[in-house]
Amino acid sequence: MTTNFDQADVTGTVGALWVFPVKSCAGISVQQAKLLPTGLEWDRAWMVVDEQGVFVTQREVAHMAWVQPRIDVDGGQLLLSFPGQEDLSIPLALPWMTEAPQLHVQVWSSHVNAWDMGPEAASWFSQALGRACRLVRFDPAQQRLSSSKWTGGIRAPNQFADGYPLLVTTSSAFAALNERLQAQGHAVVDGVRFRANIVLNGLAEHEEDYIDTLWVQAAEPVAICMGKPCSRCPIPNIDPRTAQSSPEVGDTIHQYRQDARLDGAITFGMNAVVAQGAGQLLQVGQAVGGLLKFD
Repeated sequence: MTTNFDQADVTGTVGALWVFPVKSCAGISVQQAKLLPTGLEWDRAWMVVDEQGVFVTQREVAHMAWVQPRIDVDGGQLLLSFPGQEDLSIPLALPWMTEAPQLHVQVWSSHVNAWDMGPEAASWFSQALGRACRLVRFDPAQQRLSSSKWTGGIRAPNQFADGYPLLVTTSSAFAALNERLQAQGHAVVDGVRFRANIVLNGLAEHEEDYIDTLWVQAAEPVAICMGKPCSRCPIPNIDPRTAQSSPEVGDTIHQYRQDARLDGAITFGMNAVVAQGAGQLLQVGQAVGGLLKFD
């Protein structure tokens, strides 16, 4: 694959990068992140599961939003904080080096083996979330592939993301939503509620819907292929500061984002896969160029 930004139909920049190390917990705004076939490095590498090994999210426990991660690369640790508790430290090194046991876990319809992060992590999360649970780490030996229906034939592996390595949206989409919320007498919301990995600046509202391939001007070319529109659950209704849910965000989006591509489902942002450039460093401010498609 090669690219020429002069031939791009739309251009912009990387406005923000977000990594969510523990599925459904708070994210980390980063200035740069390594791009892997599974998405941004450390993204959704860990997951909380219940006693049956089934994934736990903010849909059931809204105050998962208060679990704040921090990556200490130099110290080799994932650090997790929660109000009223001592920080939890989890090694970044792959668990098989310490002979960690494995659990059979479920995320949506996928069933995989994952590394159990041990009793201390289980106790910490059980106390924080008010229910018995454990923390697991994705085992790279396992395979969770995105649906080939939406990847254009690209084999796209995932860790614990819902189904695709990346979620891409635009700052203009957040701005337009907030304009609609304010017009109806509601407070503006932070776009982090939508848990996107890449937020683009300089594009029109929801222009990501029409991009076939997004090129990023890194040290070597990066090509990201847009796949399935991201259907929305109630999580964007949850204020990550208060962990309180209110319906106005979802209700407002419902007024203008019913997506014929998913039989009228409410969508916001595009799931995406890595077509070229795994191993490259993405950085806020990099130029992007998009090739459009119109079905």
